[in-house]
Amino acid sequence: MRIIIYGTTDAGLLLATEFFEDHDITVIDKDDNGTESFSKLDISFIQGSASNEEVLRNAGIKNADVFIACTDVDEANIVACLAAKKNSGIRTICFVSKEEYRKNLYFDKSEEHFCDMFIDFIIWPEELLTQEIFRIVTVAHALDVENFADGKARLLEYKVEPNLKIAGKKVKDCGFTQGTLMVGLTRNRELFIPNGETEIHADDKLIFMGTSHSLDILAGTFFHEKEYVKSVAIIGGGKVGLMLAQNLESLKIKTKIIEKSYERCRELAQELKSALIINGDGTNLQLLDEEEIGSSDVVISITNNDEKNLLCSLLAKQLGVTRVISRVSKVTNSVLFEKVGIDVAISAKTSAINEVKNDLAENDVDILATVEQGQGEVLEIIVMPEFNNKKIMELKLPAPAVIGVVQRKGSVIIPKGSTEIRMNDILIIFTAADSAGEIKEFFKVS
Repeated sequence: MRIIIYGTTDAGLLLATEFFEDHDITVIDKDDNGTESFSKLDISFIQGSASNEEVLRNAGIKNADVFIACTDVDEANIVACLAAKKNSGIRTICFVSKEEYRKNLYFDKSEEHFCDMFIDFIIWPEELLTQEIFRIVTVAHALDVENFADGKARLLEYKVEPNLKIAGKKVKDCGFTQGTLMVGLTRNRELFIPNGETEIHADDKLIFMGTSHSLDILAGTFFHEKEYVKSVAIIGGGKVGLMLAQNLESLKIKTKIIEKSYERCRELAQELKSALIINGDGTNLQLLDEEEIGSSDVVISITNNDEKNLLCSLLAKQLGVTRVISRVSKVTNSVLFEKVGIDVAISAKTSAINEVKNDLAENDVDILATVEQGQGEVLEIIVMPEFNNKKIMELKLPAPAVIGVVQRKGSVIIPKGSTEIRMNDILIIFTAADSAGEIKEFFKVS
């Protein structure tokens, strides 16, 4: 696939790094040399603005498959996507930072006024970040949460605390809840596919798939006693903080927001119905103590500054908060945050890149989610006639992978080795990102 990326931003670098090994990548930017990081990749570089037709032609727009605009200027991205459409009818993906652009530029193809000049896919990273944090917050103690099959099935990730009874046991001896499968394990930041003989260690991160109900039972039995999140404190009242608070209010979760700007506090008070708005600095330990932040089930630090988020998160930990989620703007900071004890470090850019990966996937093989900074992938695969009535134990997959869910005519099956798959079943498969290509190829029509 030939992909043109407009913008040598962090998002552009992440996209180029993600795709350059398997695809032909051309990057357009006004800076003639891009950045040092881009120069390490096997890609083409064109100097100029992607709103210029000559620049687009030089980049090979006529023969390209996808155009992605991800500069820091929304208007430049929008104009560039429209110029790309005009010149080739190419599939366009546009990054925006404003809610009004996300709403006004989105058109469903079934709408009366839809035409070929509209942008195909609008990505607002802050919205994706909000959705991801919300999923994680609403499941007690989970490090990651993904929903599949219209919410009938889920993926949950938990950390093994030293006091848990499963620490030191083999997977086969744990007696995990029926209707769930342990599909992945991360140890020392390396993910692999476990088997029954794998021994679970303290500080491992375990990834499960199963029905939503069975995973609720699993969570309450093995990982925590408190079933529901009742109180959340948010540090940072920007757009993400507001959207997150609105979502939490809809579930009647007690919510506090600490925001430094008095004017922004006034705006938040007008938008929110029940959340407590506190005007103050989230790095002030005395303020956090006085407002009883330590009693919160979850603290989320989502300012636009990584250093401030790290400090706020560490202070929350010092006050006894058991679960802290922090936003990182620089993706490489995620590992540092988790090393010093932050439970979940999450990036809007990473959420956006995952959406692009999903959009570019083949029609019959869809990437539903990625986990552990892209080390693991959840694939959605339609069963072809060649595999009709095959038992899962008979498949002989070419790489380590777990079929976690089988969707069949609206129902969800958590399979065993003896489960037969049928033509047109939808398989939800967990595997390491490095093995995803082999798994996709295996299930393709021969």
